[in-house]
Amino acid sequence: MEESPFKGKTGLTRVWNAFHYSMAGLGAAYRNEDAFRQEVWLAIVLIPLALFLPASSIGKALMIASVLLVIIVELINSGLEATVDRISLEHHHLAKRAKDIGSAAVFVALVNVLAVWGLVLFG
Repeated sequence: MEESPFKGKTGLTRVWNAFHYSMAGLGAAYRNEDAFRQEVWLAIVLIPLALFLPASSIGKALMIASVLLVIIVELINSGLEATVDRISLEHHHLAKRAKDIGSAAVFVALVNVLAVWGLVLFG
């Protein structure tokens, strides 16, 4: 089996390359994924709000972490969708299942935001 030619990079070169790949991925997600853009703007509002609301430091950390989890899950879901579309644009029940499961993961992460924020602020 053939391996990626980038696997041999180590040390600071690997860290530097990984940083650039990550920035490229964030840029691609922002440019191409409407849901990701909406969730980024939601995070831009909610993260500073969490810092100013009357909650303990742990509560604030949980609130911010729950918002960042949505971003993480959306990135994974977007990667999954791009991979499925790369394989085939033809309708297939397994492709639909994969995309639906990815969407469900984002939904659960959003419900988690509501639960965490509700418990921290009103629990």
